[in-house]
Amino acid sequence: MKKIAYLFVLLTGFYSCDKIEDEYRFDDTISESWENIANKTTDKLITDFWNEAGYFNYGSNQSDRGFQYWPNAHAMDVVIDAYLRTNDASYKNYFDTWFAGIKVRNGGTYYNIYYDDMEWNALTFLRLYDVTKDQKYLDAVHLLWDDIILAWNEEYVGGGLAWKKDQPYSKNACSNGPASILAARLYNLTKEQKYLDWAIKIYEWQKDNLYNRATGAVYDNIDGRTNTLNSVTLTYNQGTFLGTAVELYRITKDVVYLNDAQKITNYTITKCIDASNNVLRDEGSGDGALFKGIFIRYFVDYLSLEEIDPLFKTKFKNFLINNGKVAWTRGTDPNVLLYSPSWTTVPVGNTQLTSQSSAAMLFEALAIMK
Repeated sequence: MKKIAYLFVLLTGFYSCDKIEDEYRFDDTISESWENIANKTTDKLITDFWNEAGYFNYGSNQSDRGFQYWPNAHAMDVVIDAYLRTNDASYKNYFDTWFAGIKVRNGGTYYNIYYDDMEWNALTFLRLYDVTKDQKYLDAVHLLWDDIILAWNEEYVGGGLAWKKDQPYSKNACSNGPASILAARLYNLTKEQKYLDWAIKIYEWQKDNLYNRATGAVYDNIDGRTNTLNSVTLTYNQGTFLGTAVELYRITKDVVYLNDAQKITNYTITKCIDASNNVLRDEGSGDGALFKGIFIRYFVDYLSLEEIDPLFKTKFKNFLINNGKVAWTRGTDPNVLLYSPSWTTVPVGNTQLTSQSSAAMLFEALAIMK
């Protein structure tokens, strides 16, 4: 997550306080199944963005062969989603090529100056390992984890993971949320207590410093030099803190995490929205276009829990379905199948990998929701 995305949100003021309604504002009939829509959107992601050198281009125009490290992880996550959903081996054929290709395109390494970028790729590598059991993916996860955890320092704000290697004082939700998810999943895989300890430690630090326990808002960052809190709330950060709460609830069965998850979710679907359409808001192009897709990934994972209060579960599912209906009927031309950062507006010109991946995450989530 980079500064330009924060600036866009701050300048444009996407902070609706309107309460989401239980009824859909748009009740268009969806003539196709979510599975078919997911197939079309994910396949469009591949056909328009895949580079034969082994990575996803940043733009849909094939002349735009630009590369961004962290969105590539999310694009590959969509391919993994499609493979798990369909068991179609054609999706699996991209795994090894991508794993090698992004290393080359990233300068011959998986390391990055941004800790959150490494965390996202480590999470994707871990999913690739879960699917294939190929040791090289897990080796890469451990390689990155050993570097990521060096971001933790107690000189500023008493702990937390820094956002960038050259800014140890900037403690951000975007570097702590994905790291605690990664630690929890490494614990699930290895049963090594150190990973669970890290997951809880990071979560508790974030809860104490970047979370509003009364409302469910996840704040963006705190500058350890001045202890200045940036209280911007973004769907990206809401999603990763939600994701950790879900992981820790599954491991510990501590109802505190379940309660946190409900509060985080309810805040997001009532405050981080385009109130006129009852969908997750447009948070800008570039990095910001990926934010709501990240929330959706952890939102649908949360919805799979049986222990959610039934009334809230119905409300949350209705919200997710409404996002899909609006995005499909208003956010794309079905003959083009590209998406803009807004799920209520058809894109004009070149579409970015971030916005297309975000839409694909939405439809992959709807296709598996029970």
